[in-house]
Amino acid sequence: MTPRSRTNQLLYQADLLLALPAGDDEHAAARRMAAEEGSLALVELALESMLREVTELANLERHDWRELLGPEGAGIAELHRLRELAARPDSWLCWLIGKLEALHGSDGVARRTSGAASGLIAVGSTASLGDELRWCLAEAKAEIAALRETSEEW
Repeated sequence: MTPRSRTNQLLYQADLLLALPAGDDEHAAARRMAAEEGSLALVELALESMLREVTELANLERHDWRELLGPEGAGIAELHRLRELAARPDSWLCWLIGKLEALHGSDGVARRTSGAASGLIAVGSTASLGDELRWCLAEAKAEIAALRETSEEW
């Protein structure tokens, strides 16, 4: 399988996990959280696959996103573009990096939704992790398409 095919496969699988119904039994919240964190883990694998894809010609030894997107990463135009994107607080990549760091932490990233029984009044609306991840996936797919186009030009 090519890196491009693997990237596509992982993104597709992440979408599939997010589309799974959580159900309405006593395990629904845990099932939703598992699907969200599982999907996020697949997106991390897709990020590394995408980095392998866009740096294929550079023959890099490692493709860890922390290294390649960090300040000491290789001086490849596509990586520079992604580093700039990661530095923008409103970007999908900045959001993703924050969530991936939380995913690797001891608390994880998925949260139980608080119900009316909590006694608190919610002000405004916050998107669920699943909704935010869907947004991130859509933005990432558009960026990947642009990166692929740039890579093909070279």
